Amino acid sequence: MIDGGTEGFKGNVRVILPGMNPCIECTLDLYPPQVTYPLCTIANTPRLPEHCVEYVKVIQWPKENPFDCAIDGDDPQHINWIYEKSNDRATQFGIQGLTYRLVQGVVKNIIPAVASTNAAIAAVCATEAFKLATSCSASLTNYMVLNDLDGIYTYTYEAEKRTDCLACSQVPREIEIKDSKCKLQNLIDLLCERPDMQMKNPGLTAIIDGKNKTLYMQMVASIEEKTRENLSKTLIELGLRDGTEINVADVTTPSTVTLKLRFLQDDSASQ
Repeated sequence: MIDGGTEGFKGNVRVILPGMNPCIECTLDLYPPQVTYPLCTIANTPRLPEHCVEYVKVIQWPKENPFDCAIDGDDPQHINWIYEKSNDRATQFGIQGLTYRLVQGVVKNIIPAVASTNAAIAAVCATEAFKLATSCSASLTNYMVLNDLDGIYTYTYEAEKRTDCLACSQVPREIEIKDSKCKLQNLIDLLCERPDMQMKNPGLTAIIDGKNKTLYMQMVASIEEKTRENLSKTLIELGLRDGTEINVADVTTPSTVTLKLRFLQDDSASQ
């Protein structure tokens, strides 16, 4: 996969070779967080023209709902209404710099584009595709950054794979359980609630006594019915011990994830 992106005068290109270098999931920390404005600021103490637009979009539109529908950023009537209301609020608080284009940008979350940056990044992407297709040269290793805000500056570095990446890592991840009396339903809830997993309907299997055993599988109705009783059983009753590896499949992960159970308090010896 060849991925390129731009934001104003900045851009980046990366080449992803599955299983060989980091995937997108490995480097999510590099992506900037989405710009949001605190509700208390836009409602009580707006300081920027963007605050005025957000106020109209988030608070005033739902109250008045002038067109009896959701905001359509491509509808000139909607944008005009938001612009007029935002301008009134900006005047009220003495805020300058509000323009029709700014309103469009905030409503549609538009990132300014610079043609020269787009052209440079597109050229690098095309070159990398040509190199991979013809093997005429070694491909990019593996992340390039371009900044042409003050002159032209670019550098390349080798991003590293995360050993605990849910998407591409083959190394089992340890998951800590309070004790072996924990029920299977509690384990599934943990997989759904953990911020680094956030699974929806995980299916669990494990190799127990040399045999592959399905612990629970919700995606297939017939299997779900047969394994439903396991939800109320403890992990020790299901034959799971400290260090047991379980395979988890879910719609949120592209491949099966292997987890190694680690009991913080192992009561299996006394049972």
